[in-house]
Amino acid sequence: MNGITASITGLTGEEATRRLTAEGPNELPRAKPRSAWVLLWEVLREPMFRLLVAAGLVYLLLGDEGEALLLLFFILLSVLITVIQQMRTDRALEALRDLSSPRALVIREGQTSRIAGRDLVRGDILVLGEGDRIPADAILLESQVLEVDESLLTGESIAVPKRVQETPPGMTDEALYRVYAGTLVVAGRALAEVTATGIRCEMGRIGALLRELAPVQTPLAQQIRQLVRVVAVLGLSLSSLVVLIHGLSFGDWLEALLAGIALAMALLPEEFPVVLTVFLALGARRLAGTRVLTRRPDTIEALGAASVLCTDKTGTLTRNRMAVAELCTLGQGMDWRAGEVLLEPWATLIRCAIDASAVHTADPMEQALRALLPTDEPRTPLQTFNLSADLLAMGHAWPADHGCVVTLKGAPETVAGLCGLDEMQMTRLQAQLTAMADRGLRVLGAARADCPEAEPPASLAQLAAGTNCTFLGLIGFADPLRDTVPAALKECREAGIRVLMITGDYPATARAIGQQAGLDTTEHILTGQDIDRLQDEALYAALSQVSICARVSPRHKLRIVEALRRGGEIVGMTGDGVNDAPALRAAHIGIAMGGRGTDVAREAASLVLLDDDFSAIVTAVRLGRRIHDNLTKALAYIVAVHIPIAGLTLFPLLFGWPLLLGPLHIVFMELVVDPICSIVFEAEPPERALMQRQPRDPGASIFNRRLLAWSLCQGFTTLVMLLVLDTVLRTWGASETAIRTTVFLGLVASNLVLLSVNRRFSPELTEIWLRRNPALWPVLSVISLLVTAVVFIPALRELFGFTLPTPAPLGLLALCCVVLLFCLELLKPLFRPQIPKGTRAG
Repeated sequence: MNGITASITGLTGEEATRRLTAEGPNELPRAKPRSAWVLLWEVLREPMFRLLVAAGLVYLLLGDEGEALLLLFFILLSVLITVIQQMRTDRALEALRDLSSPRALVIREGQTSRIAGRDLVRGDILVLGEGDRIPADAILLESQVLEVDESLLTGESIAVPKRVQETPPGMTDEALYRVYAGTLVVAGRALAEVTATGIRCEMGRIGALLRELAPVQTPLAQQIRQLVRVVAVLGLSLSSLVVLIHGLSFGDWLEALLAGIALAMALLPEEFPVVLTVFLALGARRLAGTRVLTRRPDTIEALGAASVLCTDKTGTLTRNRMAVAELCTLGQGMDWRAGEVLLEPWATLIRCAIDASAVHTADPMEQALRALLPTDEPRTPLQTFNLSADLLAMGHAWPADHGCVVTLKGAPETVAGLCGLDEMQMTRLQAQLTAMADRGLRVLGAARADCPEAEPPASLAQLAAGTNCTFLGLIGFADPLRDTVPAALKECREAGIRVLMITGDYPATARAIGQQAGLDTTEHILTGQDIDRLQDEALYAALSQVSICARVSPRHKLRIVEALRRGGEIVGMTGDGVNDAPALRAAHIGIAMGGRGTDVAREAASLVLLDDDFSAIVTAVRLGRRIHDNLTKALAYIVAVHIPIAGLTLFPLLFGWPLLLGPLHIVFMELVVDPICSIVFEAEPPERALMQRQPRDPGASIFNRRLLAWSLCQGFTTLVMLLVLDTVLRTWGASETAIRTTVFLGLVASNLVLLSVNRRFSPELTEIWLRRNPALWPVLSVISLLVTAVVFIPALRELFGFTLPTPAPLGLLALCCVVLLFCLELLKPLFRPQIPKGTRAG
């Protein structure tokens, strides 16, 4: 195996099977999917479902089988739609996990074989090479110039050198001789013994931490749940009182029960969670069109309220791919910047560094060199000089016309020492290195030595005494910023969202990237050591004064997110690595990168950017704010429309009139008209200056006093109009069926008036129907067809207790609706919601 000992026999097949049975497969546990029966039980527990069943039983007791069967149809339809939708959602979430585990090359019974990563067990011998994804935690047994990319664990994009343990345990940093699951071998080869698999590996321990963190319920979901609970308790209490009073007064307890059920259905705000679900589900579909996958739809709305966005640097703001950023010579005032034409002497410098690199490599810096100056087919060197702990340089010897040429690269101080630079040159070199480090660059030096002998030197150290080794210059590497990041961060700031960059890199690197991205780099940079010294309250105060946190661990990231949450912020956290997963789960909105991100990060997040495009976050923020606006309009509409429904149910009971609305009429309104109209609100275009507002107060209720007063005003105005309509028809001597028909049509028409009034916050009557909404006219067409069917199809007309309407009542109805529309538009400015404007400093 070219220097890697092949005499290790590894485990026997029998022992591997025994350990696999005892310790389990090498994979993280996954949640058990919900069955159709579990979903069905969740639907059956809904209060609205129980009311529908109760109404159906009462109709059967009354001998009205037609209405009972129609209610049963509505019940089955509701259950079927809900169960199918939930099953589709669960299947989509399960599909997010990458079910294929990486393959592993192991030695068992003295033979090398490739097995599924999930079949790895403790004690297996791994054979690692360049480009391998390490499938389990392991300790190195033998190694040749091994370097591992641990950015998915540590957040640092620089490869980490690894070596075999040479001192007793505990005498050196164990991370130097251990490799971890999920990391990537970028250079060298090694043999390693597996020490931990599955939940017991480092990645598994982070997964265990995730399970301890319950997903955060968004403020809106909490507000909706509380509002539904309060209104439901009041509505059911009032309905019970009505049943008692009506039964005692008239003695007809079945009719009293039916009336109470109708009133409960009219008052129960079951549309609130339904509308919230519809809005967020359709919002998730809209986001999917921009390549953003939604794992928890409720976080879309919360993203619109985000006040702080914590973003990882590596792989999120940057590409997690090294690129050559600068080239410079030794103090000659000459330099090259990325984007310029590669002329001499820079082409010679790059060509030398490429010739000093491994022939076949996965090292990101060596790949960056080849991307800058593509070369011909790989050549075979005379000799290879490997990097070692004693000499931080590497290179190759190549044949030449007179002797051979040695090309080398490595740590600038090491290469400069091999070239024999004098004290003044070393001083200039150190100044250049400091300046490049301050710009966040990783720097290598490159040199060339002409050897007159055809036989190359035995080691690079032999070049140190010679004068034929020429220092060619310095190469600065950077993990480049994504092109879309500066504009995306600028728009976040305009939207009043403070951006906080959190990284495991050094402060100088973090400051350089932050400056390129447009963050305020004049502020103090908070480090992991600072975080350790601060209590929770002091940490939140410190975080409010900085834009960058550097040298932080996953534990620090979690503390940062939790401190911001305790401070009342709505926190978004972006990231792609395993190290980001706990903070992603703890944040209100966890946003994972889908391209380079890990399974652990995607499982912990609520949004996944499939193309790793940071600017998609701005799209999600915009959509979240639009959803909140439209949801506010929809909730105002729902409350307003419930008032006339409840009033038309309650007033006949109070005054001894025949019932105008029964459960069947209310079911028609609730299950057909209201949800369809909700689709119109979801499709409403955004309000003006949507992204020039400050984030709304996360503690403020979506249903504030002003909005509640506006809803009550609309609802009672509509109820008065319908009661006036009822009274006029009674004075005309209309029959009860004619009154019921006209009032029901008036209820549907006033529903559309309320829909029109609530489409915009501003009182601009001319925009009501001119404002483009792709769902409006299809919805109006569906409603018209349904109402026409109920009124003109004899069987349905009889079930609903209607009669064919005559022109006079319809004319009166049209007049009432026009008056209602103008009255509400004139009243709207008095209740117009106050929207925060301006850009918060961030």
